[in-house]
Amino acid sequence: MAKFTIKSVDHLVLTVRSIPETVAFYTTHLGMRHEVFASPASPSVQRHALLFGSQKINLHQSGKEFEPKAQSVMPGSGDLCFLTDQNVEHVLDAFKEARIEVLEGGKVVDRTGAVGKIRSVYVRDPDGNLIE
Repeated sequence: MAKFTIKSVDHLVLTVRSIPETVAFYTTHLGMRHEVFASPASPSVQRHALLFGSQKINLHQSGKEFEPKAQSVMPGSGDLCFLTDQNVEHVLDAFKEARIEVLEGGKVVDRTGAVGKIRSVYVRDPDGNLIE
């Protein structure tokens, strides 16, 4: 039996080809906030994060990742599912209006999330990560 349990996700890291393109996509189309911060380990180095709710996504520039990092980093290898308070049809319309290709036949699909049934729309970010 585990000696402790996890209660929530604080942050995750995406390795990306272009921090500016990634920031533009997530702030413009997903409403996240961009934050520039300094690492306590390297105060002179600027880092980038995308904030939403009480979580964040730290961004690593491909080839210039911060240590420690995942063993096999690669842009476009993520599969992320986000929740919104908006009606999923509104999300679908927003992506279509922005001319972002919607996968799964360009429509809303039924899926199972962490706490039960959800209705999803799938797109890809600038690196090819799957965004649900």
